[in-house]
Amino acid sequence: METWSWMTVAVLLGLTVRWAVSLHSYSGAGKPPMFGDYEAQRHWQEVTFNLPTEQWYVNSSDNNLQYWGLDYPPLTAYHSLLCAHVAQLINPDWVALHMSRGHESPAHKLFMRATVLIADLLIYIPAVVLYCCCLKDTSPKKKVANALCILLYPGLILIDHGHFQYNCVSLGLALWGVLGVSWDRDLLGSVAFCLALNYKQMELYHSLPFFCFLLGKCCKKGLRGKGLGLLLQLAGTVAASFGLCWLPFLTDGEQALQVLRRLFPVDRGLFEDKVANVWCSLHVFLKIRDIVPRHSQVLISFCCTLLSLLPTCVRLALRPSPRAFRLTLVSCALSFFLFSFQVHEKSILLVALPVCLVLHETPFMSTWFLLVSTFSMVPLLLKDGLLLPSVVLALAFLTACAALLPASGQLASEDALLLRPFAATFLASVTIMVLLTLTTATVDPPAKFPDLFSVLVCSVSCLNFLFFLVYFNVIVLWDSQDRRDRKKLS
Repeated sequence: METWSWMTVAVLLGLTVRWAVSLHSYSGAGKPPMFGDYEAQRHWQEVTFNLPTEQWYVNSSDNNLQYWGLDYPPLTAYHSLLCAHVAQLINPDWVALHMSRGHESPAHKLFMRATVLIADLLIYIPAVVLYCCCLKDTSPKKKVANALCILLYPGLILIDHGHFQYNCVSLGLALWGVLGVSWDRDLLGSVAFCLALNYKQMELYHSLPFFCFLLGKCCKKGLRGKGLGLLLQLAGTVAASFGLCWLPFLTDGEQALQVLRRLFPVDRGLFEDKVANVWCSLHVFLKIRDIVPRHSQVLISFCCTLLSLLPTCVRLALRPSPRAFRLTLVSCALSFFLFSFQVHEKSILLVALPVCLVLHETPFMSTWFLLVSTFSMVPLLLKDGLLLPSVVLALAFLTACAALLPASGQLASEDALLLRPFAATFLASVTIMVLLTLTTATVDPPAKFPDLFSVLVCSVSCLNFLFFLVYFNVIVLWDSQDRRDRKKLS
């Protein structure tokens, strides 16, 4: 009972922090004509409420795709439609076709902020609480501490409740999927992950670990016996989940293809804006986008991504376990972020989720990574006027992790790679991040290099992420915990 009381306190603290951040500015506030992600989400409510389903993803006089056209899967559109119906009841002007474009008001901001908070409270936060409550070999106090640290992760709070997006929905559904397959509720877990994938296509970052983990389970049960039955059930579950989500768009093949073209816009290029991945960092020295043909860029990024994630995914398929699954989610998502095609800076949240899931196993490295992931979005957060909440949240998160999580030496999972040599590297990394943040916020860049500080932030973050990629790959492939378990059994 006491555990649940403290867990309630942790949740209330997480909600309070989210609401406090939501009082600040949002993406594109008062910046016509395109505004920002806040207007994009409002516009999708306008489109889905006023136009028939077959016109949601099609360019027309009522739906100009150049003005924040829908580019997420159907479940996002259905969510926008649900929010639009509520908005219509409160104030029809918020979703009036054409007339509501660029609408901004305190009442509408309150409504939009509330939709994110409710989604967070219904989907993401319960999954975090349940995950932490079910951690094995962990005391009740440590479970509460782990939940609080995850709920205070600055990156997700700043993007969803500051910048304005609904990442808590897709990440929450993905976490429910992780819980399902980890507890041998494979069909329910598959449904949850299919819903996550149909909410945001970037959940593909997590798809291969899910596939390899479930395939490994089927192989262990025997593909000539129960394993084959499970494999067929999983295939049917996935097909049914996708079929239901896409049902309104499957009546016309061309319509379904148009949705796919909107979801995977190859024409946008290798990367957009300043993102802390390999291609954007290399572009400073080698103009890849200018000298390499578009189809070759796609092929190169695909090959690099596949080669980067293949070892850990193969190992997961051969030796499936919940722990290996969580760690493979980290390395696979990070490979996608660093090497895949058309990456956004906010996609680092897809790596941050599985890192949060191993926070109790690798507290030092996980905390370090989560700080770097927030830092990598500094140019975006500064543009949105979110410097103050970013600094306060980062300090609160670091303090909570340092005070509440166990020291790295107490955890066997981090013994394989001794962390003492990394202490100096950690201090150097944090110092550089602090100095770059202060410089970016207070110093005007040279006229000849207006993006200098943004590029430096991305490059420094990318170097950190490459280090983490090596570290987590070694952790997965070394798997010292499994070796200890086998020694104990013998």
